[in-house]
Amino acid sequence: MSTTPEPKVVLVTGASSGIGAAVAEHLAALGHQVVAGARRTDRITELVDRVRAAGGSITGRALDVTDRADVEAFVAAAVTAYGQVDVLVNNAGVMPLSRLDRLLVDEWDRMIDVNVRGLLHGIAAALPVFQRQGGGHFVTVASIGAHQVSETAAVYCGTKYAAWAITEGLRLEVDPSIRVTTVSPGVVESELAGTITDPGARELMESYRAESIPASAVAEAVGYALGQPAAVDVNEIVLRPTRQR
Repeated sequence: MSTTPEPKVVLVTGASSGIGAAVAEHLAALGHQVVAGARRTDRITELVDRVRAAGGSITGRALDVTDRADVEAFVAAAVTAYGQVDVLVNNAGVMPLSRLDRLLVDEWDRMIDVNVRGLLHGIAAALPVFQRQGGGHFVTVASIGAHQVSETAAVYCGTKYAAWAITEGLRLEVDPSIRVTTVSPGVVESELAGTITDPGARELMESYRAESIPASAVAEAVGYALGQPAAVDVNEIVLRPTRQR
């Protein structure tokens, strides 16, 4: 099966670094028109400059996925600019891990807002567009945490279980013309661990992340899912370092 699809208009959330930036770069390199969104506009500007210098087509926009109206505007702007949206990669996520007895409720709320509500906002904004077009592709970047729980990661894993369940429910409910894919990476080289404020959780994560895969590996998995024929729906991809069991 081909992994070099026809050019598509692809929206990527959380594209300022890590997996999101890698996905945006890889898909632009495959010839897609990428629209990259994130809160850190300086990083988005750097990404856009880098991709364009390499010959890719990309635009950037400030985006806060916790703001429903902002996500709606993000999708609407792409439709206005390009006449359609073919793919939404819901990637934005945060991971401030901690033990539950640390009671870092504000950080729990932040994970719920970004990892769950942000995903729902993306679905709500793009689904009507896909329905009008008679096709589209949702890609959710979840986590191995959607399949297993580890110490200090109860809330994070809870949000990723939710992301997996919401995306699977979406797949079951939508018309077959709309494809739905969940990508669940294991330990990836990224800045996610930098959001951990709890010293104990940070120490555990240092040893847990001793083995990791590059963000480009996840980007290639997304590219693979997009590159399949319309009759093929890649439902889920789980990838992790060989040594991560």
